Amino acid sequence: MTHPPGTIRDIVVGFLAALGGEATVAEIRAAVVARLGAVPDSSVRSYLNLNTPLLFERVGRGRYRLRPAGCRAPATAPAAPLLRHGRAVLYHADCFDWLAQQKPASIHAVVTDPPYGLLEYSAAEQRKLHAGRGGVWRIPPAFDGRRRAPLPRFTVLDGEDRTALHAFFLRLGRLLLRVTVPGANILVASNPLLAHIVATALAEAGLEVRGSVVRLVMTLRGGDRPKNAHREFPDVSTIPRAMWEPWVMLRRPPDGRVQDTLRRHGTGGFRRISATQPFGDVIRSRPTPAAERALAPHPSLKPQDFLRQLVRAVLPLGEGVILDPFAGSGSTLAAANAMGLASIGIEADARYARLAVRAVPKLSRVEIEPVGAQLADAGTVERRRARAELPARVAAKV
Repeated sequence: MTHPPGTIRDIVVGFLAALGGEATVAEIRAAVVARLGAVPDSSVRSYLNLNTPLLFERVGRGRYRLRPAGCRAPATAPAAPLLRHGRAVLYHADCFDWLAQQKPASIHAVVTDPPYGLLEYSAAEQRKLHAGRGGVWRIPPAFDGRRRAPLPRFTVLDGEDRTALHAFFLRLGRLLLRVTVPGANILVASNPLLAHIVATALAEAGLEVRGSVVRLVMTLRGGDRPKNAHREFPDVSTIPRAMWEPWVMLRRPPDGRVQDTLRRHGTGGFRRISATQPFGDVIRSRPTPAAERALAPHPSLKPQDFLRQLVRAVLPLGEGVILDPFAGSGSTLAAANAMGLASIGIEADARYARLAVRAVPKLSRVEIEPVGAQLADAGTVERRRARAELPARVAAKV
């Protein structure tokens, strides 16, 4: 098939620009294939060779990047914190620029809910969301007998969007690999339709995939009858009703054995709930309470009862700094504050950064009743066990 002149060039340049760094010929070819279908490996290699050094720069065997003139502008000087509250610090900045300026091995854990569809968080789609009409966020206000709230529709993503998604997380993973200490836990909120892309890209960056933390929660996504045919097919749902949310669990490779990493960096594992109860990878949750949404009206706000369990667990010794590079309304920072932990948040959207300044102090003070047992302290667990064993001990004495 013949493609218009410049098609491959535009795909390769777009991929490397989104990546913000170097890539292998195989990675570049995969980006082209995702857009155009099968193309010979030799044609991509020839294109790169013919346009080096005018457009591309060879940085190693089979590795290329855009020439500096084609890359992002140099990062500006670090911005002053927008907020300091408790042990939380918030910056209004592009997280990629911010991460590139940080000292290596300075972050001990990452807990974040990124714009993992990317498309729905573009400037154009955000304007439509805030205007309340149009775009990929638009779900019919009344359909199938229920009123719907705005949710991103990841089924609208095409091959180009998914390639950009992979490049986005590959770039993020490389920066996180550099800025985290060995053994650092990294938890990334995702979605059953996209978690495989997120995990694959972050693994390619050099992070270890350690499974998932499953948030058991009933959402509004899925379970609908066929649109405009719900009367014709009343017993059919197009996709199952979503009842869980995956958080991809990764780790920067430890420094030797886990015990060695714990001694040197305070990382390498998860903090136990008590002496008898380890942290579990399935957490019963619920939709974010209306009271919390009133304090922080962000479209992807997670509940404090869930986030506080995560931030407590990711620092095995309760020491170090937790990073949220996509801070949104600051809910992760608030959760860390509530648990007495240090945190840093980065938010590029000025609207959400201003929201976080107001919301973090309020969310930090929210009183919660945990849905599950993950937040129970050791004393509570031991008292429950003692009460359960009391009848047996009394019977033994008799």
